[in-house]
Amino acid sequence: MRERLLDVFRRTFEDVKINESISQKNYENWDSLNHINLIVEIENEFNISIEPDDIDKMKDFSTVEKIVMGKSGN
Repeated sequence: MRERLLDVFRRTFEDVKINESISQKNYENWDSLNHINLIVEIENEFNISIEPDDIDKMKDFSTVEKIVMGKSGN
């Protein structure tokens, strides 16, 4: 699941060097437009729907992973 999620990040940001330490604070390309693109890609990849409250919390890989795991039942 973690590697699959990392692949979504890498595809969305078009950067193969992305790892689990990515966050909005340390990755300048994670802007508001790419944030929405990331959410859409995650929803499509895992066949889940992410609530607006959760979208606001998704500021780093760890938090994104926890939310996705909770939604996908993994």
